[in-house]
Amino acid sequence: MNFFTHKLTWKTSTISRNYSIRYTLLIAFVWMLAACQPKTDDVAPVLTASTTDASVATQWMDLFLNVERYAPGYRPPVAARTLAYIGLAAYETVVPGSAKYQSVASRFSGLTVPKIETGKSYRWDVALNETYYLMMKGFFPHVVDADKARIEELYKKLTITVGGADELDRSKKFGQAMATAVFDYSKTDAAGDAAYLRNQPADYVPPTGVGKWQPTAPDFGRALLPYWGKVRTFVASETDKVAKAPLDYSTNVKSTLFAQGLEVYSNTTPLSKEQQWIGEFWSDDIYKLTFEPAGRWLAVAQQVVIKEKVALDKAVYTYAKIGIGLSDIGVACWNSKYIYNIERPITYIRRTIDPTWVTRLNNPISVAVGVTPPFPAYPSGHSCFGAVAAEVLTNIYGTAYAMTDRCHEGRTEFNGTPRSFNSFYEMAQENAYSRVVLGVHYRMDCEEGLRMGYAIGRKVNQLTWEK
Repeated sequence: MNFFTHKLTWKTSTISRNYSIRYTLLIAFVWMLAACQPKTDDVAPVLTASTTDASVATQWMDLFLNVERYAPGYRPPVAARTLAYIGLAAYETVVPGSAKYQSVASRFSGLTVPKIETGKSYRWDVALNETYYLMMKGFFPHVVDADKARIEELYKKLTITVGGADELDRSKKFGQAMATAVFDYSKTDAAGDAAYLRNQPADYVPPTGVGKWQPTAPDFGRALLPYWGKVRTFVASETDKVAKAPLDYSTNVKSTLFAQGLEVYSNTTPLSKEQQWIGEFWSDDIYKLTFEPAGRWLAVAQQVVIKEKVALDKAVYTYAKIGIGLSDIGVACWNSKYIYNIERPITYIRRTIDPTWVTRLNNPISVAVGVTPPFPAYPSGHSCFGAVAAEVLTNIYGTAYAMTDRCHEGRTEFNGTPRSFNSFYEMAQENAYSRVVLGVHYRMDCEEGLRMGYAIGRKVNQLTWEK
């Protein structure tokens, strides 16, 4: 081997050896870097609205049910409207962080909602706590000090102070801005805004005539919310707000109306223990005793949300749909009540069958016996609310969702023993039937209430909620 060949071999081997050393050092350095990094399991996951638990929402909705129970003027349609706006604000607060749901605000003329800052992080539970707090204060400014204190206490309990200061501040401001936007929008609806202050207006005089509603025994209360049909709706059209024509008035014993009056009388004279249980289980009529009939369906939804342990975005989605549906059917139902002004069964039965008959709805708060709600019969409000809720809940949780309703478990004023059902539709139908066995509605009231509620519920489901 000549000198040149020897030198080349040595140089080549030297380069190879140096390269090998450098490569080895590089691999060692990479491994050292990897070893210094936290393990994947140690990295805190980024919480989205689809992975955050629903406890903030469920706690605020529990408080809503407690506050509205005692809030002056919060009768069914008023409570339903409030639930709709609170539910919508909560939903719009959370959906920017949801993988599944999207904003529906653009579907409501006149409503503009704030947007999040692109590329910035948010705590959706923090934002939502701000939204609920401001909305509850806005809709319940007139409640007693003890309930105002409960709102403050829950807000403080759910306030989060641990985390990045910028993220927390940004989240709070977004929730506050959303609440302000939606609450201000609610105030542009003159017929519905602060209606709890005027739910039995003295200027309303019910029309007279054969078969027309007039205040009923025992208290002969003035008409409740006779102008509610003017309240703004979310999805219901003017056509949706008008029930089909009721049965023609007749006292003829061969008429269909007489048959339905006789059905009420026969079901209540006497009332079996099972019928009494059904009637009391679904009544929710008495101010301060329970939540009102619209709130009852929020209470049903609450049980499902908690049982299924749904994520935050699905919880507020459930509440928003329930609220919008209940609000719109409340407007449609009350609009139709005061279009047709059909007298209650107590008036008809006393005229045509038994002048001493009384309903089976009692008020343990005032100790009044034989109560009838102070507004026309047709269609049934309970049936309307139950149907729209059943349509919405079935759309979310399935056609064969079996549950035991524990809304009134432990009550001593009436039989609140839990009842079990195979579907939400079954619940709605029994709820409707309960009005017949209490003697406050005809069959036609309940059947039309169910039809109207199902129809509006389907419209709520048709909004583009999902991405």
